[in-house]
Amino acid sequence: MATVSSRPARTTFACSECGQESLKWLGRCPGCAAWNTFVEVLPVPRSAAPGRREGTRTQPVELASLSGADEPRLPSGLPEFDRVLGGGIVAGSLVLVGGDPGIGKSTLLLQVAAGIANGRPTLYVSGEESAAQLKLRCERLGLSGEGLFVLPETNLEEVFRRADSLAPAALVVDSIQTVYTEAAAQAPGTVAQLRQSALELMRWGKTTGIPVFIIGHVTKDGDIAGPRLLEHIVDVVLYLEGERFSSYRLLRGVKNRFGSVDEIGVFEMTGEGMQAVENPSQAFIAERARDAVGSAIVATLEGSRPMLVEVQALTSPTVTPAPRRTANGLDVNRLILISAVLSRRLSLPLASQDIIASVVGGLRVREPAADLGLALAIVSSQRDKPITGDIIALGEIGLSGELRSVSQLERRLAEAERAVGHHRHAGADPSRCR
Repeated sequence: MATVSSRPARTTFACSECGQESLKWLGRCPGCAAWNTFVEVLPVPRSAAPGRREGTRTQPVELASLSGADEPRLPSGLPEFDRVLGGGIVAGSLVLVGGDPGIGKSTLLLQVAAGIANGRPTLYVSGEESAAQLKLRCERLGLSGEGLFVLPETNLEEVFRRADSLAPAALVVDSIQTVYTEAAAQAPGTVAQLRQSALELMRWGKTTGIPVFIIGHVTKDGDIAGPRLLEHIVDVVLYLEGERFSSYRLLRGVKNRFGSVDEIGVFEMTGEGMQAVENPSQAFIAERARDAVGSAIVATLEGSRPMLVEVQALTSPTVTPAPRRTANGLDVNRLILISAVLSRRLSLPLASQDIIASVVGGLRVREPAADLGLALAIVSSQRDKPITGDIIALGEIGLSGELRSVSQLERRLAEAERAVGHHRHAGADPSRCR
């Protein structure tokens, strides 16, 4: 009698940029349109799948039998960090922190780990730095290192063994691209390793109730490497943003299962590490020259936090047939829209002008409420007329030139009153700058 052999698992291919999967190799990724990014992903042995480790079996639980009271959150020692998380660290959560190289991700999480290490140990796993290097960084940051345990290791199975014996209050992995699990045969940083490692960390954190923080490198487009794989697995995704030559850093929450998204924390990179900025509005407009040409103050809303920022614009005669529209910290499409509305409705000669717009301090303003401030800055630069320093510009501009209301106006004006002391709300007519 013939025996039926088990069919071998079929290999697949995945895009190294976005994680798109395919049964065959493709020259161009249909997900992100990148070329030559598909790599072979070997099948993971069934016995090595997440949740197969002995002693970690879970049982179904009836929701009615659980208490509805919120569990207390673990403070990190950095109020700005807790603010972005929604009030503190949730037990068993998996938090992904991404950002450009050298932006301060490791510094921030080392401070968080040291802040958590108060009475209970905290484990910092580093695949990029040795224990001696981390000790030097702690001394530079003024951290004692008490309760903070460092493990220079890249093997996740060994990390779990050490963590199980230590029972830390939190686990930090720096970074997800350097660690690997024996369940996947590929090299660290590949699509299969990223997915398997993230799943193993998630399973371990949910099983033990210990929060896990992982650092992720970003791609050339500014997204976390393997975003389709990692961002859907983790509970919280935080981005650390900022200009390379600016001391200010913005921690932005783009996904949060335990709080609101788009919350931001404002830090300043100093010789002692990340220091919270208590009054971001005052910091962003502190160096603004009074009655400056091409400059307007906008009250923007980041999550639940209103802030005052300075929007600058510069118009310059162009020598090319097609004028340039350049935006830094603003949506370039909004800049094109506002320029077209000003040209059509106010008859401003912008068709022969290059327009450069920027948000001071490295902040990125995405909401349409900054339309009026941007329009005022453009008109001010084109007319060479200054805008009074006590004017706060708020409003969305439509294609017909109408000014529309913005959400949570009272909170924005209250922040303006607190930061500036007194203000005037700019009207709907940008021609007042004439």
